[in-house]
Amino acid sequence: MIAGSQGGKTSFGSWWLYREILEHGEGDYIAATASYDLFKLKMLPEIRNVFENILQIGRYWAADRILEIKDPATGEFRAKHADDPMYARIILRSAEAKGGLESSSAKAAWLDEAGQDKFTLSAFEAVRRRLTLNRGRILISTTPYNLGWLKQQIADRDGKGVKVVNFDSVANPAFSQEEFDELKEIMPAWKFNMFHRGLFERPPGQIYVDFKDEYREKGGHKVKPFPIPQHWLRYVGVDPGVINTCKVWLAQDPDTFAYYLYRESLGERKGMPEHAKDAAQIAHENKEYVVKWAVGAKSEIYHQEDWQNEVTGAVVAPAHSDVESRIDGVIAVLRQFRLFVFDTCTGTLDQFGTYAREVDDNGDVTEKIKDKEKFHYMDALGYIVEHLDFFDTTIGAVIHDQRQISQSAY
Repeated sequence: MIAGSQGGKTSFGSWWLYREILEHGEGDYIAATASYDLFKLKMLPEIRNVFENILQIGRYWAADRILEIKDPATGEFRAKHADDPMYARIILRSAEAKGGLESSSAKAAWLDEAGQDKFTLSAFEAVRRRLTLNRGRILISTTPYNLGWLKQQIADRDGKGVKVVNFDSVANPAFSQEEFDELKEIMPAWKFNMFHRGLFERPPGQIYVDFKDEYREKGGHKVKPFPIPQHWLRYVGVDPGVINTCKVWLAQDPDTFAYYLYRESLGERKGMPEHAKDAAQIAHENKEYVVKWAVGAKSEIYHQEDWQNEVTGAVVAPAHSDVESRIDGVIAVLRQFRLFVFDTCTGTLDQFGTYAREVDDNGDVTEKIKDKEKFHYMDALGYIVEHLDFFDTTIGAVIHDQRQISQSAY
């Protein structure tokens, strides 16, 4: 349900979840929203009103943020304590709570305002993992805020296991037509369409406006995965971190000089030498010849040394210390259609649609990147792009010998 603000989305969610409980019975259910503030001020009062006051079948355990549902056979609550067995329970969470969505197997989930930046792709994927055993359904009720995973993984799949319902704010009888018309006159068109019509628009400040979220056949930068010839040279960008080490793997077509981002990873709390060793093992097992590993910022020399000790191929640092130069490099390869992304690399695709600069109160775009520390895929890509070989006019001989080099690497 991707619709206008104040259209009644949150009011519908509790009743949808009630219907799922009636149909699927005993077990766990999930209700999650983008932030703790939204949970406390919007979702929690709504869901408690429906289940406790109107239906009178719910009891809220505040410390554990669980709404217990009565056993319909007895009309009683089973639990004496919050950790006792219950007939059914609604696990109430926000996407901000790390690990909060990794509960036991659930039968259905309602995600409110999941289109917000704080409701990340990883949070959505965590919910999906909880529903796999039961093939549970998900209701998303939100206004669109960006062109990330909600558009790419949900809206664009309408009719393919997904049903998208869209309506304006005035679908709510309490929202006057006069207010709607007045807002249309005074708001920027993109903002009105997103916030009051529930339509996807490109908001100001998006950095990679040159990224086309379409398949290559339609003039875009996405491709379906295909077997990559073993002799294609590989390039890896690494954004190092204690928790969020990110790696993106690119392969170069020697005939067209185009690059394909075909593998990505994020996470795994381990030491940097372990990350390097694991990456080297992946390359070895797949017989991939990695020409260059671009590891971290220019100042992260210790991380670069850790990688150099574990991998074959050159470990390189950025030629420039500023992020703007790396952004310019990515824009260049997008405009030249020298970079394509496998549609299985959902983290990279999501961040292409959400990487943006902050917009001030006057609606003017600033130079500051919004939530810069979260965009690990974009950083990893930026590190390697400036080292891709079509920027180097001296490597023609190397490219012509690519098949021989890569086949003899192992």
